[in-house]
Amino acid sequence: MSTAHIVGGGPAGLMAAEVLARAGVEVTVHEAMPSPGRKLLLAGHGGLNLTHSEDRASFLARYGDSAGRLAPALEVFGPDDLRAWCAGLGEPTFIGSSGRVFPQAFRAIPLFRAWLVRLAELGVQVETRQRWTGWADDGRGLRFIGPDGALVSAAGDVTVFALGGASWPRLGSDGGWVGPFTERGIAVTPLRAANVGVRVGWGGRFAERFAGTPLKNVAVTVQGRTVRGDAMVTRTGLEGGPLYALGVAIRRALDGDGRCVASVDLRPGLTVAQLTEKLEHRRPKDSRSSWLRRTIGLDAVSVALLWEAGGELPAGADETSALVKAVPVVVTGTMPIDRAISTAGGVAWAEVDETLMLRAMPGTFVAGEMLDWEAPTGGYLLQASFSTGVVAGRGALEWLGHLRST
Repeated sequence: MSTAHIVGGGPAGLMAAEVLARAGVEVTVHEAMPSPGRKLLLAGHGGLNLTHSEDRASFLARYGDSAGRLAPALEVFGPDDLRAWCAGLGEPTFIGSSGRVFPQAFRAIPLFRAWLVRLAELGVQVETRQRWTGWADDGRGLRFIGPDGALVSAAGDVTVFALGGASWPRLGSDGGWVGPFTERGIAVTPLRAANVGVRVGWGGRFAERFAGTPLKNVAVTVQGRTVRGDAMVTRTGLEGGPLYALGVAIRRALDGDGRCVASVDLRPGLTVAQLTEKLEHRRPKDSRSSWLRRTIGLDAVSVALLWEAGGELPAGADETSALVKAVPVVVTGTMPIDRAISTAGGVAWAEVDETLMLRAMPGTFVAGEMLDWEAPTGGYLLQASFSTGVVAGRGALEWLGHLRST
């Protein structure tokens, strides 16, 4: 019987394990943590967003420069396939009002438990507390540090690496695999924080008063790209979907000169002319804050942001409208990678073929966030992890067939 070792017990690794085990391969999963799937389970605490229901073209566009490389994987195992797979585990899904897809239980635990039962029934062995440290001297075997600190060795016909990026290190994804990979001459694009909050040098009074307060339904623009949604004020900056989706543009600007100006539109549903018309109806005794609240409905945090950006509020309707539509917020950096939801960077696409096998190491495959791609939140991260896991598993089966025929 052919044997396979999966290094990493997250969605990508376990999906590769299922594909291989269904074909009769003897599969062992090596997980560094005391139990597998910890990051998936954490993601499910607030509702497990598995994928998204939008059209294929829009879906692919979420992956930016990596869309072309991920497109075949999403064709092999796309959103509809993922939903059918969940239903097969007894956990049907539903589409929320935003188009995001969730299990009906709205949590990860029932789905994940059912998955572990299926994997056990397929004969998959899950070895926990085994941290991969590199390859054996023969270049093929795997070395792990076991739970008692002893060296554990393993060797099989195929290996699938699915060790994640470097976000949430306390859950196992710490990027420790980068060193052994680069030592083998495998190109790895540096891992960087993605889907992460940004740093802004707020004044102390603003940060103290409004940390934890949302800026509702704003539009944020960076380098000509605009994303609408809610942003959250923090003591050190801003977080939220629009900032996450603009991560590539923000990093590009920061890489250029160390700063990035994000333009925040506090009333994206109104034009400058419409705002000006409303603001022209000012009562003589209105303070500037009251004027903005009464005429265009700005809340306290939005008014304070105008003060924070300009030092003082403009007196005229025209100038005020222009500022409301484009509040300049100077971003000085991102939060550290251990505060990120995901990471950018990873094993360079040039290092793997269309089956996700390393060109320099036949029989060794890479899946999930270890590869050099990124995506915003909204189901895109998990979908690509599942999809690349399927492709790597199928690629490993193809390689095993090649071995048997030679």
